[in-house]
Amino acid sequence: ALTETSAICTAVSDVWTKGWGWGGDSLVQCVTGHLDDCTCDVETIDAFNNYKLFPRLNELLESDYFRYYKVNLKKPCPFWNDNSHCGIRDCAVKPCPSDEVPDGIRSGSYKYSEEANNLAEECEEAKRLGAVDGSLSKETQQAVLRWTRHDDSSDSFCEADDIYSPDAEYVDLLLNPERYTGYKGPDAWKIWNSIYEENCFKPQNVKRPLASGRGESSISLSGVCVEKRAFYKLVSGLHASINIHLSARYLLQDTWSEKKWGPNITEFQQRFDEVITRGEGPRRLKNLYFLYLIELRALSKVLPFFERPAFQLYTGNKSYDAEMKNLLLEILHLAKSFPLHFDENSFFAGNKKEATKLKEEFRLHFKNISKIMDCVGCFKCRLWGKLQTQGLGTALKILFSESLIEKIPESGPSYGFQLTRQEIVALFNAFGRISTSVRELENFRNILQNMR
Repeated sequence: ALTETSAICTAVSDVWTKGWGWGGDSLVQCVTGHLDDCTCDVETIDAFNNYKLFPRLNELLESDYFRYYKVNLKKPCPFWNDNSHCGIRDCAVKPCPSDEVPDGIRSGSYKYSEEANNLAEECEEAKRLGAVDGSLSKETQQAVLRWTRHDDSSDSFCEADDIYSPDAEYVDLLLNPERYTGYKGPDAWKIWNSIYEENCFKPQNVKRPLASGRGESSISLSGVCVEKRAFYKLVSGLHASINIHLSARYLLQDTWSEKKWGPNITEFQQRFDEVITRGEGPRRLKNLYFLYLIELRALSKVLPFFERPAFQLYTGNKSYDAEMKNLLLEILHLAKSFPLHFDENSFFAGNKKEATKLKEEFRLHFKNISKIMDCVGCFKCRLWGKLQTQGLGTALKILFSESLIEKIPESGPSYGFQLTRQEIVALFNAFGRISTSVRELENFRNILQNMR
């Protein structure tokens, strides 16, 4: 996946691949207990995720609605002139022939329900016939206008792809799994360096390291406000999750007859062992749990949007769609039942003018990170990088739209708050990646303990 071994964050010497040590016991012991800036602990999340949420979420993400994601992997990098692409075969993405994508998804991929599709089609038909304004109800006109404006919303945390572009294609995520591709070296390092160094909040007195794996061994976030600490933890947690995926689905054997993928304990330790990473590894893993709490909180908050009878996971198969909506609601109710949720009310709670300025800075920083995904040379890494940043961006949008979500009517269109199908697919698949990472951590713990 989107993974170079040397993520630099400010003065962090992220030695993701240098050195070797045992450290299994220390890793297991360090990634426990209370999480900073939260009331939660690692053990509560492990039990909730691994035995309650993960199995249900996995089933949902295998459904047609969530497995097909439309993406433009041909957009040029907006930050530097570099058209080099990874030539390794495992970096390639296999797009779907259009006839393999369910009709319901292809016909309404950019709306959030069948009702929305019908309204949009009514509007488009009226335009085609040159109808006067009176041909559409005032309510319909307002709804369509809001959907039209949605992609350029000031609340967006991501640079969304234009899914109408000829270069945008559907991808079956189950046939293009996130795993180790061999993408590494200066190009991959450049991506993470740009994310951390140019788009990650940091103390002003921290100097940029000269090269990968150099500098001091850790960064102190003391004196940094809670919002900026949270931003760094989200980026670090996402990076940790990606590195867990590639360590868990590593290419162990590549012969003419077969490829074998599985956990690579050496790779995992090089990225997270406390000794090798000079204490940073366990901290990165705790940031993964922080990211989990943020996305879980978003799922619990967005329940009213999905509970409306008008909302459908529309693929064209009515009985199956209804079954999947029930599973979706079961997952969201389960998320809401989590006992130790992150309290997002601590964000942007100070002086109103300063809080507004900081929120906008927060949003633009993250939007920039989503643009950087178009600079990733490995197409499979680019696919999962774009999806996961859009998913996290959607989660942030939900958390910062609480007042709008509370006003959603039980029936009829949701004027103030909208989610496109792209956002919905990205939101749940991104959380699925984080949930899988937490589950894989348990596997690695077991392997390390058995090797003692």
